[in-house]
Amino acid sequence: MSEERSEPIIVPYRELSAEALRGVIESFVLREGTDYGEREYSLDEKVAHVLRQLERGEARIEFDAVTESVDVVRVR
Repeated sequence: MSEERSEPIIVPYRELSAEALRGVIESFVLREGTDYGEREYSLDEKVAHVLRQLERGEARIEFDAVTESVDVVRVR
């Protein structure tokens, strides 16, 4: 039994519609349960934070063809 592996496909965030981009970011934020410290942030604030990271090139969207899933990952 061989495990299928492939490199994730980088999805330029600018190529997504505004609705699709927000859906990807919301899914990531809700799934990650990101800890932002002592202050609570609204969903809109968290989405804006991730969007800024994408705009600055600090994060990117990746599609995994094997699992057919999309994720936001930090760029090292």
